Amino acid sequence: MRPFEDIFAIAAARQGGADALEARLTVPAPITALRATSDDRWLSAMARGLFEAGFNWSVIDVKWSGFEAAFDGFAVERVNLYHDGDLDRLLANSGIVRNRAKLAAVIANAHFLAEIAASHGSFGAFIAAWPRADLVGLLDVLDRRGARLGGLTGQRVLRRMGVDSFVLSPDVVARLIAEGVVNKPPSSRADMAAVQAAFTEWAAQSGRSFTAISQTLAASIDA
Repeated sequence: MRPFEDIFAIAAARQGGADALEARLTVPAPITALRATSDDRWLSAMARGLFEAGFNWSVIDVKWSGFEAAFDGFAVERVNLYHDGDLDRLLANSGIVRNRAKLAAVIANAHFLAEIAASHGSFGAFIAAWPRADLVGLLDVLDRRGARLGGLTGQRVLRRMGVDSFVLSPDVVARLIAEGVVNKPPSSRADMAAVQAAFTEWAAQSGRSFTAISQTLAASIDA
C-alpha cells in the first residue's frame, strides 16, 4: 500500500494538477451540524438513497418534491405511524415512484430512526457521536437495523448528509485493489476491516478526511 501522498500525486496528474484535484474534494459537515440535523432530513436522505438505487437519478430528482409531500415532509413521528392504508395511498400517488418494496422500506426506516432517537435523543446525535475509526461499524448498523441501507446505498446516504465517510464506488475499489488493500470488491467483515484500516492509516499520514481520501482514490483511476 503506497503512502497517500503518492496516490494524491497520481490523482493530481490525471485531473490536471493538484489545484484542480483539490477543487474536486468536498469538506464533511462539522459534528455540530450533524448533531443539529433533524430526523426528518435523515429519513428523507435514506428514502432518496434507496430510490436512487436502481433508478435514474434525474427521475428521482424531478419527483422529489412529490415524495416530500407524500411522506408528510418525512416527519418521523408521522411516518412511524403509517399503516397498510398509507402504503395503499402511496401506491396510488402518481407523483412518486410507486415501488412497493421501497415505499415499505421508507416506513421501516422511520421505525429505525424512531428507535435510535428514543435512546440517543435524535439520529443526528447518534451519528455525531459515532467514532470515525469505526465507520465500518456504522455501516453495519445501517445494514442490519435499517431497511435496504446496505452497501453503496448506506455509504451514499452518509456522504449526502456530510458524514466524513468513504464510498466504495467502482473507482475507489479499483484503487484499493491496486494498493493491495483487498483483492476483490469488499464484502466480508475481513475485507471491510482492511478498508477501514487503510483509510485510517491514510488519514493519519495526510491529516485529510475520509471523504477527501475516498474522492482522491476515485480520481486516481482512469475514467
